[in-house]
Amino acid sequence: MAGPSILLTNDDGIESRGLHAVYETLTSVGDVTVVAPVDDQSAVGRSLSHDVTVHEHELGYTIEGTPADCVVAGLEAVVPDIDVVVAGCNRGANLGAYVLGRSGTVSAAVEATFFDVPAVAVSMYVPVGDDTAYTDVKVDQSAYREAAEATRFLVERAPAAGVFEHADYLNVNAPVADWGRAGMSVTYPSDVYMMTASREGEDIRLHDRVWERMKTGDIPDPEGTDRRAVVEGNVSVSPLTAPHTTEHHDTLDALAADYRE
Repeated sequence: MAGPSILLTNDDGIESRGLHAVYETLTSVGDVTVVAPVDDQSAVGRSLSHDVTVHEHELGYTIEGTPADCVVAGLEAVVPDIDVVVAGCNRGANLGAYVLGRSGTVSAAVEATFFDVPAVAVSMYVPVGDDTAYTDVKVDQSAYREAAEATRFLVERAPAAGVFEHADYLNVNAPVADWGRAGMSVTYPSDVYMMTASREGEDIRLHDRVWERMKTGDIPDPEGTDRRAVVEGNVSVSPLTAPHTTEHHDTLDALAADYRE
């Protein structure tokens, strides 16, 4: 069909409801091929394998590997003529600067940018309390409607609008669909970091305290941040670049000059 050729991947695995919701929506605007992990690969970051096994699937292909494996294998060996890579929809938000490197969803989008292919990472915020994990919350496929619609809009409109002339990839986070018709806010990743660790004997619990704060709306994140936008019921879109930036400064020059002295 007319429209962009789209490689769709994720980190929740090919059978996830979020991926299927996005797939069904994107088929209306382009030619979609899924290249996704066989099983859940959440929070693996940009982990890469040396060898992976590929299987045919009714939606495209499965890879016995990570999201980054899927992008590299997909763009280089499976479906090389791709206009845009979409990663998601992830079950659970990927908000804040500290999440970008650990998220398999975001990492798939980052991997695509090194092939000079624009990418969209999309996730859906699942509200949870202090005593509930997001994985314990039942999420129907219909809940991804807002995330899928935002993805369709961006894939269809962002390239022609010149968005990817200024950004390598977009990190999109949407509220659940039953929150009402959301707006779209251009944001930047929050730098608020609320990870804690508590020890009881040989066990150490790592805990991100931001989730219970989000559930009540009591968050310290300022206006303009991705987390603030989602808590207020909007779709957050952060335009980001993938290569690490460098800053040359005199202090490191002086230190390097002393090496071996």
